[in-house]
Amino acid sequence: MADEFMKGFALFTIGGLGWITFGGWYRTPSYYQVVQLVNPAEGVNTAYGEVGLLAGDAFFWLMILGALTFWVLIPVSRQIRDSLGGDDDAAAN
Repeated sequence: MADEFMKGFALFTIGGLGWITFGGWYRTPSYYQVVQLVNPAEGVNTAYGEVGLLAGDAFFWLMILGALTFWVLIPVSRQIRDSLGGDDDAAAN
């Protein structure tokens, strides 16, 4: 159980740091505004800027889906498998 927690925490951390980095570069026009990191991107005219926006969105979804997978979906699937599968007990005898 601790292994899944650490995998989810690692993906959450990597995704969050990447999202904050790319969001700070491309979505924060001024650090004195209240709304940061979620503003629409302005002035992205190059291919590298578009790749940066795509990478920021990918890191955001890595943060959300990675943690959700390892913290919720895998433990729930194991609980369902254990509750439905009595085959392990029969195979041991």
